[in-house]
Formats: sequence, C-alpha cells, structure tokens
Amino acid sequence: MVSARSQPRCWRHPVRSAQGDAPGWTFPGSPLRTVWLHGVMTVPNITLNDGKTIPQLGFGVFQIEPENTKEATLTALEVGYRHIDTAEMYGNEKEVGEAIAESGIDRSEIFVTSKLNNGFHDPEAALENGKKSADLLGGYTDLFLIHWPLPTVSDFVPTWKAMEELYRGGTARSIGVSNFQTHHLNRLASETTITPAVNQIEVHPYLVQDELRAYGREHGIATEAWSPIAQGLVLDDETITRIAGNTGKTPAQVVLRWHIQRGDIVFPKSVTRSRVEENFAIFDFELSDDDMTAITSLDKGHRTGPDPDTFDYVPA
Repeated sequence: MVSARSQPRCWRHPVRSAQGDAPGWTFPGSPLRTVWLHGVMTVPNITLNDGKTIPQLGFGVFQIEPENTKEATLTALEVGYRHIDTAEMYGNEKEVGEAIAESGIDRSEIFVTSKLNNGFHDPEAALENGKKSADLLGGYTDLFLIHWPLPTVSDFVPTWKAMEELYRGGTARSIGVSNFQTHHLNRLASETTITPAVNQIEVHPYLVQDELRAYGREHGIATEAWSPIAQGLVLDDETITRIAGNTGKTPAQVVLRWHIQRGDIVFPKSVTRSRVEENFAIFDFELSDDDMTAITSLDKGHRTGPDPDTFDYVPA
C-alpha cells in the first residue's frame, strides 16, 4: 500500500530507504537488496515509492519482432535477467507472457513492465486494456505506465486516474509514466492522488536529463532510462572508448554502468545472446568519480526519439 502520510499538493509521500538516501529508492554504494543469480552475479533492487522493488537492470523488447520475442526473452531469463520491459504498442506482450510461462521460473520472481497504447487514453479504454495486458503477462503487471503524455491530443489526467484504479484493484502492482516532462508531472501532482512510481524517459550520455531526474528524486519518482546507449551513437565517443580501454570493458558496458551508478533503472535490448550476456556483466567493476563526471559532461541535449511536448502519434 502507498504510505498514508501526505505529500505536498495531493501526492502520497514516498517510502524512504533505511539508509536515509533520496526518497523512493536506494543507490549504489549503500546496502541494497539484491537478486543472486548463478551464485555469483547480483542485480541491485530499487525500492519504489509504493514499497515494491524492481531490479535495476532489465531486458527490453522494443523493436523485437513478435516472432522473435519469445526466444529472446527466454534467452534473457536464462542469462539471469528478472526484469522484462514491454509495451502494448510493441505488439509482443503475448510472446513475453509465453516465454515467462515456459521458462520454469515462478511468475513472482520476474518483474514485468508494460505500457498503455497511445490509442487508449480514454479512461474506460485504459482500464480495459490495462487488464488485457495483465492477462497476457501472467495475470498482473508489476509496473504499468502511460507510454506518452500526448498533450496535444488528449488530457492525460483522466488517464492517470484510470491508472490509479488499475493499481487499487491489483491489476497493476505499481503504476508510472513514460516521457513525462516536469510540467506534466506537476499537473499530476496538483490534480491526482498517487505519485507515479517511475518516469521512463530517454537518458544517455548525450541527453543526461539531470533536471528532470532531480525532480524525480525530490518527489520519490524513480527514473528509468530508455535508449541508454543512444541507439549506439555514444559507443564510438572518444571519452567512452578511453574509459572502456582503461577498465577492460566494452563501451556499452561502460555506458550501462554509468546509468547504474547514477541510480537509474536501465533495460538494454538485443537478440544476440553474446550481447545479452555482455549487457548483464556490469556488476563486477565500478567507474571512478572522474569517469562518471567525464561521461556526464558529454551531454548535448540530443534526443534520438521524439519530443514529449509535441509527439502526437496514435495508432490507427
């Protein structure tokens, strides 16, 4: 349940970690609850503002064709991932659900995120399709997000109130948003009851989003980073390749580790097993403070995806 203590405006107060870190989650460097995998590798768990926990590293299935999704998801689960990120608009929820069912791993051990189709912002449609996603993914979603705010198309506040109903009914065990800017979040804060557990936004070394991430920390909203390597654009950057050479890691591992040490949740995707394994092997090294600063300094404000204030795509 969400804490009953009041948050400024109408939001509920986030859970605070026992170590006294920023509201909503614990960060690398403080004691973390971990998932032990293969007896060696660990993935930290982030504590969300509703008390639920989410593995900080996940596996994304964006742009994986439905016919390839089940095999890719099974591979990720075999490697050790216990967090899968899908969406209604990806068209592969069914295959993710099939992989989970066939994996032999108890559904309760796998954290599954999905996102509302842009065409279903009407509250009744949001309720109906939130339940459909839950049915495809094992009876519930661990985290269900509004995929885009669509401010030029519809009003996302009634949509969020429908998300609150999905949460209260247990269809979605946590709820959040994706691609919301500070002013979008401020509207939710002033007009709704439940604080989003997560804001999933584009973040990478060329778009560090520090202001929006700081807003999340202040309000107990965890940041998830999509396009974590900027669709590969950052992998040839001289700073990244230098640090990779110094650490004996690949550029992708360096960038993913940067996300982890910043406290964000990240879910790279690949259909190549060796790459899936490589992306998972980022917990046996640390970047120095100087390396972290150098990578963050690469910020250009460069988006690889749409601007959330103008994006208006609604599937036909």
